[in-house]
Formats: sequence, C-alpha cells, structure tokens
Amino acid sequence: MDGDETAIIAGGCFWCTEAVFRDVIGVSEVESGYIGGGVPNPGYREVCSGTTGHAEAIKVAYDPSQISYAEILDVFMATHDPTQLNRQGNDIGTQYRSAIFPLDDGQRAEAEAAIARANEEHGGRVVTTIEGPAEWYPAEDYHQEYWEGEGQRNPYCLAVIPPKLQKLRKSFAQKVK
Repeated sequence: MDGDETAIIAGGCFWCTEAVFRDVIGVSEVESGYIGGGVPNPGYREVCSGTTGHAEAIKVAYDPSQISYAEILDVFMATHDPTQLNRQGNDIGTQYRSAIFPLDDGQRAEAEAAIARANEEHGGRVVTTIEGPAEWYPAEDYHQEYWEGEGQRNPYCLAVIPPKLQKLRKSFAQKVK
C-alpha cells in the first residue's frame, strides 16, 4: 500500500510469526519467505534441510503512522524466544534462527536498540542477530496465510500459534486488530 514501510524478521517457523503479525494494527500485508542464505530461489524442502543458509522469515508491510518499526520489533521480540540459538521450540536448525534484516541504517539502529531492550528483559541472553543486506525470496503460495487456512487443522500450529497470539493480545492489547 502507498506509504507503507517494510520490515523483515525471522523468528522460527514463518507460519507462526505470520499469524502474529496479521493481527497487528497498522500491518497491511505479511508475506512468508526465505532470506539470508547463499542458494538462489530456494524451495521449502531445501531451506528445511538447513543446507541453504536461509531463515524462514516474514516480510511485513506496515503503516508507520499506526505502528513504528521499533514497535514492530518489540512485538517480534515478545512473541518468540530470542534467547534460543537456531531454534524455536521443537524447530531446530539455522533456518529457525532469530534474526532481523534491516533495510537501511535507520532500521539497523532500531534493531540494535530492540536487541538491547530485549537483553535487559532477558538478562543479556538474547541471540537475535542483525543480518543483511540479503535477497528476499517469497515462499511457495501454500505457505502464505497458512494459519488462516490449513494451519487451523495442523496439530503443530494448533499447539504453537495460539499461545503466541495470547501473548500478543496480553502484552500489546492496544496494537491488536
């Protein structure tokens, strides 16, 4: 949309992070995809093998008059575990790492500040990295808006996504659609 800005973040399974950000006021679009690896045009199976170097990530289009980049990053840090290295829960591997992919120097400075805030909360144990610049590759169509469709019938999603949505609603009630 006109006037929207973009944030790219990786916090484990992209189905889970996508579901969270679809419920945030000011977010107009969320796309699941892959970033941070060395193989051009990777597919889901390749990325899940852990051999491409890519992270499962989301690209968030947001209206900065409704939510700031800093707030996007605070929601991100609060709705996944930024202290787990190369994993989120049962998802293990570099493809599930916690990472921020800033698109300019301003975003990089905000990412550094968000990690510092999270480190205060987590006793200095945050492992979230700041990476990039890197090429973005959209995930296959069946991964887009996954929670709204197939995810509602997927036992993994039913176990992992509702607690993240509850945390979003509890910690950021004023930012929930």
